[in-house]
Amino acid sequence: MQLNIIGWDIGGAHVKAAVVDEAGDIIDVFQQACPLWKGMEQLHQAVGAILSQLPVAQYLHAVTMTGELVDLFASRDDGVRQIIKAMKELLPEGKIRIFAGKEGMLDLQAVDDRYYEAIASANWLASAAFAARKLESGLFVDIGSTTTDILPLQDRQVQAAGYTDYQRLISGELVYTGIVRTAVMAVAQTAFDKGHKVGLMAEYFATMADVYRVTGELDELHDQTETADGGEKTVMASARRLSRMIGCDFNADELPRWQQFARHVRSQQLQKIQRSCERQLSRHDLAQSSPFIGAGVGRFLVRQIALNLGYSYVDFSDLFQISAARTGLSPADCAPAVAVARLAGELC
Repeated sequence: MQLNIIGWDIGGAHVKAAVVDEAGDIIDVFQQACPLWKGMEQLHQAVGAILSQLPVAQYLHAVTMTGELVDLFASRDDGVRQIIKAMKELLPEGKIRIFAGKEGMLDLQAVDDRYYEAIASANWLASAAFAARKLESGLFVDIGSTTTDILPLQDRQVQAAGYTDYQRLISGELVYTGIVRTAVMAVAQTAFDKGHKVGLMAEYFATMADVYRVTGELDELHDQTETADGGEKTVMASARRLSRMIGCDFNADELPRWQQFARHVRSQQLQKIQRSCERQLSRHDLAQSSPFIGAGVGRFLVRQIALNLGYSYVDFSDLFQISAARTGLSPADCAPAVAVARLAGELC
């Protein structure tokens, strides 16, 4: 009997899952909102919602995570322990493997607190390692809803300087900026409006989802997070939230003004990520013929950065035969989930 594999990426804001068959072909990809900081019931609901869309069958499950970081947990180790315990309860009928970064894929029975540090926030390594196996060299850049991962690939290996979040923040391989959940005040402190350089308010009035909604680049499938004011997810509502960042009232007739404002904030986020890419390129002798590999819901920025720096671009989804699942999501939208499923399949 064919055994399908489900890769799970348990984040602090979303649960992502990818189903692949024994041949490694992708059957489906899912993303479910999971504000884990609100309680473990959020994880139960998100995983249950995904499982309800799948046929009842025997599955091999492969799990990676970043959700252990949320402040629901007393520590990262506590988060890893609780998430693993919950997944064991939620997936009682299937065999479970846990991705432990450099330690590889572990059977659930072999996992104890010795491995918690390696398991914590290791999803980036699954994606980058899979890309490295497919492509001899390149710069892997995953821009998600909250964070950006930048990893050089050489000789089919990930050339990571850091492995924990702390180490990766030092090395610049982890940049805490994304295209949905990141607050605008965390991206820019000033912007241009009507010919003036104006300071931005350090208030949670708007997020980068508002910026990319106003620029027309945000796929609503990727935005499962509440807005800063709990309001609508429309262009006009987003423009209104952006206007508050500089103490203005919104007038619908002035939409072009806020589109220009959004483009300027966008350019500052792009430049921040591009500088981080240049930092990694300066540390490695990456041939100009090597591509940028873009993953994550913000990979349209990776394509632009590659063009700016004179590199070719490869989409993570191009590494697979399927370009989009029935949910409308692509493999690149949920790269760690797809990667851990494929890596687990190699051990079958």
